[in-house]
Amino acid sequence: MSVAQRKFFSEIAALIEKTVIVETTTGKKFTGILIGINPDNLNLCIAEAKDETGHTAHRVFLGGSKVAQISSTEKPFDLKSLANRLEKVFPTMVKLYEDKGFIWVMNKVKVTEKGVVEGSGPAAERVQRVYTQFISEG
Repeated sequence: MSVAQRKFFSEIAALIEKTVIVETTTGKKFTGILIGINPDNLNLCIAEAKDETGHTAHRVFLGGSKVAQISSTEKPFDLKSLANRLEKVFPTMVKLYEDKGFIWVMNKVKVTEKGVVEGSGPAAERVQRVYTQFISEG
């Protein structure tokens, strides 16, 4: 897989659990939460999808060949900047897994856009403080 392809899939993956607007090749539009995507064929699953008439469906599954455009209304979380900030506090102990949406600190504390999701103790508390400050500076 090329660097460009990895970057493309990383960008799409960053939209998971975010509000998106999807336009189909037939001109129909859905607004909802992107909850799943198949990277092989770009099939999507949108939760609480509202169409242009205001009708809401609990789930809409769209075949990738029918998707003309996906628009994001939210700015993606800047995981790389958070990793850089953590690197200043924990030099050489930070590993960024941008394509998977998390950062490992000291091989025992996992951080996502939601904060510390794995790990405990003083290191995890320090990571959470850095994360909280990062979020507050928005």
